[in-house]
Amino acid sequence: MDFAWSDEQLAFRKEVIRFAREELNDDMIQRDQEEEFFWEGWKKCAKFGIQGLPVPLEFGGGGADALTAVCALEALGYGCRDNGLLFALNAHMWGAEVPILSFGTEPQRKRYLPKLISGDWVGVHAMTEPAASGSGGHVLQTRALRRGNGYVLNGCKTFIANAADADLVVVYTSLDAPSGSDAVTAFIVEKGTSGFTLTCKLRQMGLRTSPMAELSFTDCEIPAENLLGTEGSGLAIFAACAEWQRICVLASYLGTMQRLLETSVEYARERKQFGQAIGKFAAVADKIADMEVRLESGRLLLYKAAWLKSQGKDSTREASIANLYLGEASIQSCMDAMQIHGGYGYMTEYQLERELRDAISAKTYSGTSNVQRMNIAGLHGL
Repeated sequence: MDFAWSDEQLAFRKEVIRFAREELNDDMIQRDQEEEFFWEGWKKCAKFGIQGLPVPLEFGGGGADALTAVCALEALGYGCRDNGLLFALNAHMWGAEVPILSFGTEPQRKRYLPKLISGDWVGVHAMTEPAASGSGGHVLQTRALRRGNGYVLNGCKTFIANAADADLVVVYTSLDAPSGSDAVTAFIVEKGTSGFTLTCKLRQMGLRTSPMAELSFTDCEIPAENLLGTEGSGLAIFAACAEWQRICVLASYLGTMQRLLETSVEYARERKQFGQAIGKFAAVADKIADMEVRLESGRLLLYKAAWLKSQGKDSTREASIANLYLGEASIQSCMDAMQIHGGYGYMTEYQLERELRDAISAKTYSGTSNVQRMNIAGLHGL
């Protein structure tokens, strides 16, 4: 296995960092406090080519493999402080673009992918329900009934990132049968469809620039051509997209961990106590070392998962391991950075407290840490 970046990837990484630093950090504290979706940044990312990363050239995308996508997202995390925007990009690419690309019909691809790549549309996926987590798709209460030449959807989805700004939703339902894995079916629902409404926005601890909301489907009529894949293939679609998400959604956290490490080292060199830099004290130096070890360990785990995916090999195990480790490591590195900065780390203007709030949710991406542990143990037959 060779995890070294090619010259082209290194040049791309450098350009992504430059772009993110110069274009994506304006008014970050204010946008977080006001829980604003960063439309200007979204459009800039689309123009740069971020939303098109996983989409083939024939549809106007960048045709990036998993390793190149990880390279770009890590660079974004290093250069951009808006973790909500980065999460929104991930939800859009892996929750909406990849399902349509991988399972959609040719007319669906031609209709939706250009709009999603251009940044004109925001796409989301909706699996989680008040009584069914995103990891328990076989117990969905949202139902689809076959009626004439289409389907009628009824149900509610919750914790849906980007929902308030979404133009397209890939929604997972149970299909006119007792709830079971063989009945889960996916549909593409466009904004403005009769019976499809946003019922309430949700307040959240972190990632506030990617606002969440609940979605309601009340006698929502969907034409047959909006069926994604085949009837009963919903869990297969969700699982295929979850593999991409588990590999890529935390890549930006590697960049954030690198930035926090460098910021902490600089502060530990400059801050003086008792006549010497605080980095000379073991309590601070140990935290710096631990942050470095977590960063490098996380890189190796994530790069391996992305490499396997890029080689067309099964990365299920490695993706779950990387997701589990990085979700917990990113939180601890944020804690260490705050402690190294002392009282300043607790202040909003230093932007470390927001990094911690944003990192907490990493333990829930594509399944909670406990679900990842269950997935890993399950591969041993447990």
